Amino acid sequence: MQMAEAGTLLDRVAAGGLLAPGHPVVVLLSGGRDSVCLLDMAVAIAGRGQVRALHVNYGLRPEADGDERHCAELCKRLEVPLEVERAHRPAQAPGNLQAWARDVRYAAGARAADASASRLAAGHTASDQVETILYRLAASPGRRALVGMADERGLLVRPLLRARLTRADTARWCASRGLTWREDASNDADRYARARVRKALVPALREVHPAAEANLLRTAELLADEAEVLDVVVDTALAGRDRIALAHLAALPPALARLVVRRLAEAAAGGLCPRAPHRLEELLALGAPGGEGRAALDVGDGARAVVEGGVLRFERTPARPRRPGGP
Repeated sequence: MQMAEAGTLLDRVAAGGLLAPGHPVVVLLSGGRDSVCLLDMAVAIAGRGQVRALHVNYGLRPEADGDERHCAELCKRLEVPLEVERAHRPAQAPGNLQAWARDVRYAAGARAADASASRLAAGHTASDQVETILYRLAASPGRRALVGMADERGLLVRPLLRARLTRADTARWCASRGLTWREDASNDADRYARARVRKALVPALREVHPAAEANLLRTAELLADEAEVLDVVVDTALAGRDRIALAHLAALPPALARLVVRRLAEAAAGGLCPRAPHRLEELLALGAPGGEGRAALDVGDGARAVVEGGVLRFERTPARPRRPGGP
């Protein structure tokens, strides 16, 4: 890579504003090329004294300790403090392995960022965004699938994503800086859906049109902008309330009514409730028998709809009581 090209990549990341001189940041460092590139760029932009790194050793792969040593050597070279978190998955942990690892990583990152009054930076790239959109489009309906990952949400920032750097860009950056990285073979294992998207679907789309990935990214950006407008419309429909009359909900255009339902459900559950909007007709039917009684419906993802006096609100789904002698 020519020096001018490397400078352009760094300038793009700096121009995104998610890394800034004098602003502290904790970098999630796996040891892979993208996080290695991000750490090096963070030092160049924010300043060496403003950057810390966090590595999570899950102990799940034979190479895990080697990844940790590599991160330690890199941080020593860059003069960046490194914190290492060692995690062990409980035998009965819910969800799949990747989801558990993600939750552990971000929880540890949030603690480290809070402790140092910093932002938390992850090394996701435009390549990751394309794969995320394609996977979500296949796995879940709705416009949210096409929006992809946010480049900024609370403490979490994704500077390489905002700058639209690809995996090829981060590899070139690391090569130009003489930085090595670790390869995780499980990232290409066919048992993971994301790997199948990367190895088969993305190349197929390139054959259909060489600008397929750029078009997907632009679509995601446009939909994210439009989502901000829709949020204002939902705010107007709710008028600051945490509930809505079923008669009012029924009078809204169906698309807006679904957005209102999703907003109320997610506010109550404290997380994403992708299934709630698709229960709109059932929710409207809850008030049909007369409208004075109380009716409830679990809509999934920890949210329960409650209708009383013709008014819809949401609450968290109560935990199931344990059976005597049960687990």
